[in-house]
Amino acid sequence: MTTDWIGLSYAALVSSGGIMGYVKAGSVTSLVAGLLFGLLAAIGAYLASQNPKNVWLSLGTSGTLAVVMGMRFLSSWKFMPAGLMALASGLMVGKIVIGMLQRPHDS
Repeated sequence: MTTDWIGLSYAALVSSGGIMGYVKAGSVTSLVAGLLFGLLAAIGAYLASQNPKNVWLSLGTSGTLAVVMGMRFLSSWKFMPAGLMALASGLMVGKIVIGMLQRPHDS
């Protein structure tokens, strides 16, 4: 059983982004969404650490953030914060999918 440090780091990035959105702009929506998605990402990383095949929560969380933040980036063309979160979430989706493809399948 190995710890998913990349997933936990991603969860910390998402949570800190929500906190920074609140501190800099006073956005309660950013705070709530950042903490909620950060918590979901942390739980997903924990579940994946317990069972490497249990990646669905991580995949759903990072996939949702990739789409939502990607759309926000395309509408504003501002890298911070939407572009950064879309990039990080897209990389996380890629990591999860590659991990799924490299695992041996059960017969």
